[in-house]
Amino acid sequence: MIIQTINLTKKYGSLVALNNLHLNIEEGECFGYIGPNGAGKTTTIKILATLLQPTWGEARVCGHVVGYQSRLIRPLIGYVPDFFGAYDDMVVQEYLEFFASAYNITGKQRTRVVGDVLELTDLVYKRDAIVDSLSRGMKQRLSVARVLLHDPKILLLDEPASGLDPRARIEIRELLKELRRMGKTIIISSHILHELAELCTTVGIIERGELLFHGSLQEIIRRVKTGAHLTVRVVDQQDLAAQLLRKAKGVKKVEANDGVLKVELEHHTHDFSGIARLLLNNNFRIREIKEEEVNLETAFMRLTKGMVQ
Repeated sequence: MIIQTINLTKKYGSLVALNNLHLNIEEGECFGYIGPNGAGKTTTIKILATLLQPTWGEARVCGHVVGYQSRLIRPLIGYVPDFFGAYDDMVVQEYLEFFASAYNITGKQRTRVVGDVLELTDLVYKRDAIVDSLSRGMKQRLSVARVLLHDPKILLLDEPASGLDPRARIEIRELLKELRRMGKTIIISSHILHELAELCTTVGIIERGELLFHGSLQEIIRRVKTGAHLTVRVVDQQDLAAQLLRKAKGVKKVEANDGVLKVELEHHTHDFSGIARLLLNNNFRIREIKEEEVNLETAFMRLTKGMVQ
């Protein structure tokens, strides 16, 4: 287990930011950490990055305990916060060489390592640019380049795509895919759920400091998918169609809104062919009938209640 938390709790006065958090992340995983604002994602990442001490409980990184063996943990991790930070007046090459020297990387090795991370993050053509002149997307790539200098085993990324335009988000996503292929263990918090679904092997959903779910995408979809949810459109008489469907066998709930019927079937009912037959037999003309896809976004909305502290 490369990352493990046991009863991890963080309190700020009477505010409980994390409440008995249990996480187990295997080496090589890309773990997507999602939750509403204020749910405890950043607090968790900062504790794993040895920047915060837990109130009680335990966090282990590669077997080392945060707070007691932090000096052994720091060489193993790379932490990218949700903001860039200082040193805007340096050029890109100088910026990376400065941090490489902080990791005691010197001489020809430093030149090689800086060149390697510039190439990996596609910033070679910006090596002589002033950091402050870079776009936000390029600054995010530079932040990733900085934490790769010492070749960490674990990357902790807090909202790396926040505020980026669509092209920059795609570039960051492709970079993270390459890092995953290189065997890095990645923890990434984000609000862009469809991109996490494409990138991550496992996800954790947290709300009000409590972990609601931790597992694979397939497991979370199985958990929230009880009965089918249908979108039904008929040519006219939507209210009459809604009344008819509410009495149909296997139908749990029907909501009519702006000509669209939202039909929820009973638990474990996934065959909705009878819905179409019922409407046709009662002379309704069907414009559309389809099952709503259950994805990470719908799972998130069903598991959370929007409550934050």
